[in-house]
Amino acid sequence: MSLLKKLFGQKEEAIKSNEDFWIWFKKNEQDFFRVVKTHGDFEKDFFNKLSPKLAKLKDGYFFLTGMINDTTAELVLTADGNIKNIVFVEELVAAAPKIEGWTFTALKSPLAIENVNISMGNFQFNKENLNFYYTEHPDSPDEIDVTIVHDDLNEQNSKAITNGVYIFLDNYLGELNFATTIDRLKIVGKEQLQKELIPIEKLKDFLIWREKEFIEKYDGTRHSTENDSYNMLEAELESGNPLIAVVNTDLLSWEDKASHPWILNIEIKFSPDGNGLPAKDEYDQLNDLEDEILILLKDIDGYLNIGRETANGIREIFYACKEFRKPSKIMHQIIIKYADRFQISYEIYRDKYWQSFNRFIGN
Repeated sequence: MSLLKKLFGQKEEAIKSNEDFWIWFKKNEQDFFRVVKTHGDFEKDFFNKLSPKLAKLKDGYFFLTGMINDTTAELVLTADGNIKNIVFVEELVAAAPKIEGWTFTALKSPLAIENVNISMGNFQFNKENLNFYYTEHPDSPDEIDVTIVHDDLNEQNSKAITNGVYIFLDNYLGELNFATTIDRLKIVGKEQLQKELIPIEKLKDFLIWREKEFIEKYDGTRHSTENDSYNMLEAELESGNPLIAVVNTDLLSWEDKASHPWILNIEIKFSPDGNGLPAKDEYDQLNDLEDEILILLKDIDGYLNIGRETANGIREIFYACKEFRKPSKIMHQIIIKYADRFQISYEIYRDKYWQSFNRFIGN
C-alpha cells in the first residue's frame, strides 16, 4: 500500500464546506504552528498551502498569523474590508474547532490607540499627528461624514498618506467598524482645515455614539411593497438601443430611506437580441431568476426591491437592505445555481439616502 501511495500520491482532500476546511487544517496544524513559532518560511510552508484550500470554498479570503504568547498562535481571517465577503469570514471562523495552541479570529480586531503606530516610508500615523472633525448635513442628518487630518499631508504625498490613514483606521477601529460605520471619508492636511480639530482617540467613541443613535432611531422600521406603485421608464442610449427601467416610485419617495442603508446591485449578463434586450426565452428566465431572489429577500425582513434596469445585454436589479450579510449569502448561492445560464455579479455598498437612484427621480 505504501508503495502505491508513493507511485500515485494520496488523493487530495475535497474542500466543499467550512467543516472540510477545518478537518484539513487540523491535520496540518502542528506543521503550521511550527512555522509560526519558529518564524519559518511563512510563504512556502503556510500561506502557499492555506490559500488554495480557502479558494476552494470561495474567493476573497485573506489572513494574518503570529504568536500571541509563547504557547498560542493566532490565525486572523479577514475580508480585507470587502463588505460582501465579511459574512463568509465570520461563518468560517465560527465553524472552527477547538485546537490546542491556536486561536482563530474573524476580521481584524480594533486596537487601543496606544498600540497603533503605523510607519510607511518616511511617514508616521499615530495619535500625535492625526486628528479629525465631522460635518453635519441638514438634508441627510443620519449620514456620518468624517474628515481625517494628517499634519504632514500635502499635494505631493497625498496618495501615500491617504493609504497610510486607511491602514491606521483599519487597525484602530477594527475591520468591521471601519467598513460599516463611516458614510463619507475625506483625508486632508492642516492647511485645508474647515473646523476645530478633535483628537483621533475620540473617533471610536464618536462612531459608537452615532451608530447607537442611528439604530435606535430606525429600530423596527419596515416597509411593505405589496400596494406600491411602479413606473416604467424608457430612454435611448447613444448607440440607439433602448434602456428600459421599472422602479418602485413609492419607495423612491419614502421618508425613511436611511433605515435600509445597504444597496445590493445585482448585474446579470444575457445574450441580447439586435437591440440589446433579451429574447423571449431569456426574458422568461430572467424573470424567473428575479422572482426567486424576491422570495429569498422579502420586504418584511428588511430587503426592498427598488426596481430593475435592462439595456445592452445587461439586467441590473436593485435592493435596499437593512443589513448586508443575508444578501451576500443569497447572491453567492444564486451565482452558483445559475452559473450555466447567466454571468451574474453583485456589489453591496452603503448609501443611506439612496443617492444611487436619483437618476430615476424627476425634477
